[in-house]
Amino acid sequence: MREEDTLHATLCDDRLAVERVATLCGVEHTWLVARAQEGLLPGVVAEEEVWRCTPGLIQRVRRMRRIEADFEAVPELAALVADLLDELDSLRGGREGRGGA
Repeated sequence: MREEDTLHATLCDDRLAVERVATLCGVEHTWLVARAQEGLLPGVVAEEEVWRCTPGLIQRVRRMRRIEADFEAVPELAALVADLLDELDSLRGGREGRGGA
């Protein structure tokens, strides 16, 4: 199965195992758990060993990992930048929907 197929299947699932999200995002299990416990991954709810999450989680985790690694940023700063990038994506999507460039 290609990575795109795996990612699509994962995004369509209601629940994601912690290990599966960590593997898809290229992070350690402990990295993911720590950020979720700090409240830096909104939309994640712990239910024993399975977490319920929003479809945007994988993109957010990947962004945060890159920001932390590339800029040696603390997790809180990486989360803030990820929030800003998500907002930009949202604004760009709305503008394109109205015929803007």
